[in-house]
Amino acid sequence: MLSLLHHPNLVSLIGYCADGDQRLLVYEYMPLGSLEDHLQDPSPDKARLDWNTRMKIAVSAAKGLEYLHDKASPPIIYRDLKSSNILLGEGYHPKLSDFGLAKLGPVGDKTHVSTRVMGTYGYCAPEYAMTGQLTLKSDIYIFGVVLLEIITGRRAIDNTRAAGEQNLVAWARPLFKDRRKFPLMADPALEGQYPSRGLYQVLAVAAMCVQEQPSMRPLIGDVVTALTYLASQTYDPEAHGNSCLVAPGTPPQTRTRSGGHGSTDQRGRG
Repeated sequence: MLSLLHHPNLVSLIGYCADGDQRLLVYEYMPLGSLEDHLQDPSPDKARLDWNTRMKIAVSAAKGLEYLHDKASPPIIYRDLKSSNILLGEGYHPKLSDFGLAKLGPVGDKTHVSTRVMGTYGYCAPEYAMTGQLTLKSDIYIFGVVLLEIITGRRAIDNTRAAGEQNLVAWARPLFKDRRKFPLMADPALEGQYPSRGLYQVLAVAAMCVQEQPSMRPLIGDVVTALTYLASQTYDPEAHGNSCLVAPGTPPQTRTRSGGHGSTDQRGRG
């Protein structure tokens, strides 16, 4: 399947080895390792990802998924999107890898593909885990989990945390309901260096993606549009007023305090 797919945000298949019982796939070299490496276990020589880099990675990963859903024919359900499968090239250019669980999506009047439940615990959409019915919206849920990883720096499942915080989505859902708690969801490694408005907007995208009802989740094209806008609003911690950037149609916001930056006036242009 990978040999038929070509996109700047998908790894290229160089070749394979089938020698005796050895089976190897050879991908292009991605020198910066995986997104998981940078979010979870950065080595001393690795700088933590800043806000702009995180947004660049998020929108590029979404574009890779958009290619699979909207450009490939028939559409392809990735099924195993996670931070360890997002590999980083020079300049933190991300590419999706490992298509071992990918499935051809439904065609014609079919709404889903029935298959044995496979994937990584903590990422699977609830309806897929319960019924084995796989849809493009199953991938949207998984992308929402990855987006939460990018924002929070947390793992999808972390058994070292307190009981109510081990599952990332379960921890985040109550916080989505109160904007005043949004700064609690920002990765402490950012040290408050992020736009308050941008944090609110990207968390809104993540919240829509991890809706329990598949019909409530957005299409990947809408996710790409939203993240493209956010990634274009380059954050400069030295500048003032960059938190005031507002997407068209965004409801008005009140004055809030973001971590480490004092009060920022966030007036909407609804």
